Amino acid sequence: MTDQPTTTAMSPLPAKPTTTVVLLFGGRSSEHSISCATAGGVLSAIDRAKYTVIPVGITRDGAFTLQPDDADKFALNPDEMPEVTDNDTRIHWPESALSSELTVTDADGSTRSLGDVDVVFPILHGPFGEDGTIQGLIELTGLPYVGNGVLASAMGMNKHFTKLALEAAGVAVAPWVTVSAVQWQRQPAVWRQRASSLGFPVFVKPARAGSSVGVTKVTSPDELVNAFATAFAEDSTALVEQAMTGREIECGVLSGRDGGDTRVSVAGEIVVTGRDFYDFEAKYLDVSAAELICPAPLHDGELWQMQRTAARAFEAIGGAGLARVDFFFDGVEFVVNEINTLPGFTPISMFPKCWAASGMTYPELIDELIELGRETVR
Repeated sequence: MTDQPTTTAMSPLPAKPTTTVVLLFGGRSSEHSISCATAGGVLSAIDRAKYTVIPVGITRDGAFTLQPDDADKFALNPDEMPEVTDNDTRIHWPESALSSELTVTDADGSTRSLGDVDVVFPILHGPFGEDGTIQGLIELTGLPYVGNGVLASAMGMNKHFTKLALEAAGVAVAPWVTVSAVQWQRQPAVWRQRASSLGFPVFVKPARAGSSVGVTKVTSPDELVNAFATAFAEDSTALVEQAMTGREIECGVLSGRDGGDTRVSVAGEIVVTGRDFYDFEAKYLDVSAAELICPAPLHDGELWQMQRTAARAFEAIGGAGLARVDFFFDGVEFVVNEINTLPGFTPISMFPKCWAASGMTYPELIDELIELGRETVR
């Protein structure tokens, strides 16, 4: 009797991820570390069965570097904020819009391919990332990308032009005046009078900054000089904005799929304790300074009004992908404070919290944003 060969059942090979994502973070703005913390959150949650991730970190000097795929390295730590360090690698974008290949020159000077890219996921906050500049660079490559386009990003980043667009769309905003550093230097008395005409307290803000960087609450004309100095350290233009009373309400916005209606999450509320306002430290460094309540208690009619206003604001700037809309609510009217076209996206940030309360988990939200980025026509 001839021995029969034995066969061993072969286990199927794991499916290769079908989508390659460039995660783009860091950058030249004062929000560099917050962008790195956002990267840490995405790296820890993105579905590795679906995606191959290429972490591209931009140093504070603007160098595009290949960073380790290590969520812990970029975790939010108030005692030691995360940073993109220059490891002497250099990323090279595709040579033309006919290619989708990303390459890297390693520290030893050799250049290698990182493969074809399906979509870029920019999670840069502030200037040179949230203001349309990086979006323009990516569009030149021809690669799809997550989030808002050049115009919506530039408009959403500039608080003055956001207000103009929202007013034109019939959306309520806080009264304000805008002044450049040159105007302030030439006619300080004139601009002190115009700022004072709004009534105190007021907030002095850089026109183009986020995370409450450079923002000062001013209670008298004597405080304006220092407040403007702080704002002008971040941008050449500043806003003086009338302080609004009421609850601080926020919500997340997503584009509709396949041409559908804009989607808006449930509301979240910020309750600040022990501080004059929701500043940078309250947002990221002092967990006891503010409570994020999600979902926020709103009546059905109030929730509908908020969602309708948020969608109108998003559409007024030509939004695509995602945004967070921030309101003051006095019990009658929702007044838009800001539109954030690249909102904080750490797992504890309000944007993902609102969508989680609306039934979309953090990993599902990442999936949704990537799919929106791939289908958006620029």
